[in-house]
Amino acid sequence: MEGGGQVTKSGSSFEMEQQPTVAAEPMRNIILVAAIAAGIQFGWALQLSLLTPYVQLLGIPHKWAPYIWLCGPVSGLLVQPIVGYYSDICTSRFGRRRPFIATGTALVVMAVVMIGFAADIGYAAGDSLESTPRYRAISLFVIGFWILDVANNMLQGPCRALLADLSAGNTKKTETAFALFSFFMAVGNILGYSAGSYTHLYQLFPFSKTEACDVYCANLKSCFLIAICLLAGVTITALAIVGETPLDPAAQEVSDAQGKGKIPVFSELFSAFKHLSRAMWILLLVTALNWIGWFPFLLFDTDWMGKEVYGGTVGEGKLYDQGVRAGALGLMLNSVVLGIASLGVDLYARGSLPVKKLWGVVNFILGTALAMTVVVSKWADHSRQYDAAGVLLPPDAGVKFAALSVFAVLGIPLAVTFSIPFALASIFSTNSGVGQGLSLGVLNLAIVVPQMIVSMTSGPIDAMFGGGNLPAFVCAAIAAIISGVLALTTLPSPPSESLKAKIVAAGGFH
Repeated sequence: MEGGGQVTKSGSSFEMEQQPTVAAEPMRNIILVAAIAAGIQFGWALQLSLLTPYVQLLGIPHKWAPYIWLCGPVSGLLVQPIVGYYSDICTSRFGRRRPFIATGTALVVMAVVMIGFAADIGYAAGDSLESTPRYRAISLFVIGFWILDVANNMLQGPCRALLADLSAGNTKKTETAFALFSFFMAVGNILGYSAGSYTHLYQLFPFSKTEACDVYCANLKSCFLIAICLLAGVTITALAIVGETPLDPAAQEVSDAQGKGKIPVFSELFSAFKHLSRAMWILLLVTALNWIGWFPFLLFDTDWMGKEVYGGTVGEGKLYDQGVRAGALGLMLNSVVLGIASLGVDLYARGSLPVKKLWGVVNFILGTALAMTVVVSKWADHSRQYDAAGVLLPPDAGVKFAALSVFAVLGIPLAVTFSIPFALASIFSTNSGVGQGLSLGVLNLAIVVPQMIVSMTSGPIDAMFGGGNLPAFVCAAIAAIISGVLALTTLPSPPSESLKAKIVAAGGFH
C-alpha cells in the first residue's frame, strides 16, 4: 500500500494498520494536495449561499426547494463509502486516489456548466421568459446539482486518503496534512462567500448576462466560472506534480478472492450498531439532534436575509437580491469566526475541563442564535421604511448588524460541530473495540439521516405557516437546545489524554 499502510482483516475492512515503511512525501506535495480543498469548498460555499434563492427564481416554490438538497445527504451516505472502498483497491497505473480525484474534478466542471447555463439552455430549448416555472431550466439545474454533490463527495474522500498516504504513517505530518486541508477549506469558504456577496462580478465576464440570464443569474454564472478555474487549476497542478505508487495488482487479486468482489461497507456499517457502546449511542443521538438544529439554517440562511430581513420577494425588485448578497457576506464572517474558534477548541481540549460541557454550552448558543432570527425578523418587519414613491427601502443599519451578528456568532458552535463529535466517536470506538473507520461511518449516518428528515419536512412546515423560514428555524432551535441538555447530562466524558490526541485530527462534515 502506497504510503506504508497495510490493509488488515482484523475487525473491519475499514481499519488500516499504518506502518511507516515508506518515507513521507515532502511538505510541498502535501500542501499541493491539501490546496484542492480550497477549490472544492469555493464551489460548496456558492451552493450554500446562492442556489436556494436561484431555484426559486427559476420557479421552484419555496416548499419544494429543500427536496433538491436531498442529494447532499444521499450522496454522502452512498458515494463516500463506495468511492472510499474502490479507491483503496484501485490498481490503476496512475495510482489509487488520483483517478478518482481527476474524475471528480471533471464531473464538477460538467455540473457547474449545467447549473450556470441552465437558464440559457432552457430558454434555447423553449422556456418562456414571461412565466415560471421554467421546466427545462429546472430539469437541467436539478441534474447538474445532483452531479455536483456526487462529484464533491467523490473528491473529498480520496483527497483526505491521499494526504494520509503521503504522510506515510508519520503522526505529526498526518496531523499537519489534515490541518492544512481544514485551512484550505476555510480559505475556499471565505473566497466563495466573498464572491457571492459581490454584486458586480458579472462585469468580469460580459457574456454572462443574456436575455435569459439577468444580473443575479449572471453573477452566479460568473462565480461558478471562477470556481471551475480555481478547482481545475489546483487539481491539475497537484496531480501533475505529486506522484502516487500504484497498488500491486497481484496483491489485490488475493484481497478480491477473499472478498468475492463484494462491497463490505454497508453490511459492516449496519451490523456495527449491534456492538455500539452506550456512550456511542448517546453520541449519535446528540449529533443527530445537533444537525437537525443546523441544517435548516444552512439551507435557508441567505433566503432568510432576502425575505424576512430585507423584505424582498423572489423575482421582484432588487431587495431580495441585496439580502441574498448580505447573507453571503454573513457566511463569510461565519467562516472567519469558525477558523478562529477552531483554534480555541483545540486549546480547550488540551485543558482539564470536560469537553461535553463545551459541546453542551455551544449547543445552547446555537439554539439561542436560531431563536434570535425570529427577533431580528420581527424587528426588521416593524422598522420598514419607504421612499417618497412608496418603494420599500433596505433595513436600517441596526437590523443589518443584528442579522450579520447571528451569522458570525454561529461560527463558534460550528467549530465544535466540525471537531468534537468526530473526536469523541474515535475515542468511544477505541474503548469499545469498534474500528475507527467504521465508527466514523456510523457517525456519518447520524449526520446525513437528520439532513434527509429536514430536507423532506422543512418546506411543508414552513408552508403551513405562510411560506417563510422562521417555523423551520424555531424547530431547529428546539432541537439544538435538547441536544445541549443531553450533552451536559447524559454524554460520558472521555479521558482527557485521549481527547488531546484525537481533537487535532478530527475533521469537518461537508
